[in-house]
Amino acid sequence: MMIVVSFLMLYPVLWLVASSFKPNGDIFSTATSLFPENFTLEHYINGWKGFGGYTFTTFFSNSLLVALLSAVGMMASSALVAFGLARIKFKGRNIWFVLMVVTMMLPGQVMMIPRFVLFNSMGWVGTYLPMIVPSFFASGFNIFLIMQFIRGIPRDMDEAAKIDGCSWYGVFFRIIVPMIVPSLVTVAVLTFMSSWEDFMGALLYLNKPETYTVAYALKMFNDSSMSDYGATFAMSAASLVPILVLFFFFQKNLVEGISIQGLKG
Repeated sequence: MMIVVSFLMLYPVLWLVASSFKPNGDIFSTATSLFPENFTLEHYINGWKGFGGYTFTTFFSNSLLVALLSAVGMMASSALVAFGLARIKFKGRNIWFVLMVVTMMLPGQVMMIPRFVLFNSMGWVGTYLPMIVPSFFASGFNIFLIMQFIRGIPRDMDEAAKIDGCSWYGVFFRIIVPMIVPSLVTVAVLTFMSSWEDFMGALLYLNKPETYTVAYALKMFNDSSMSDYGATFAMSAASLVPILVLFFFFQKNLVEGISIQGLKG
């Protein structure tokens, strides 16, 4: 049953990849077949040329820049906030924790207009700053994820480190960080994936073709190429490669981080 359900879920992706290797005339005439009768790489060659004088090399580079910076910022900021809430006792800690949880309940669509007004007043519209800077202020889900991991680490290790002269910063960087690597990798990978496929952010804040990310460039390319479905499918399939490579490379840490096993023994 799992094999059948998995195949049904993956079928649209498999059909997309198969269609990217078919001539335009065969895409819909042989739509029921996942195996190209006339194999061609023409769509990848034509699609990579892009539009407006910019190739998909530019769009992939833009997405890579935004996604990497967002992943680093989210990983670092979420880890710091999670450590503070999980380990340090300070006045109002429970209130801040509740407020953090409340932010997880707000749909992203609710914040679109306030964020756009704010970033527009700051002169950031047209740049990558609205898509990168918020990642350096953590997010509720990622904070909660790392907090659960930190709570699995015995507090005795903190006390032992402080007896040896470590400050809270020493405890964090020397004790906690090495033990929560799976959760940090999970946060980084999930943030990279969400940033890579972020269409609404690019739609709201980017207004120059040379700054377009892959997600937005695919939409604009589809508009400009009109009925060239093969090239559109080819670039869509190519956009999946970085995510698949990232997932398989960090699969072990990703699964461990999501399972929130923490420290045992």
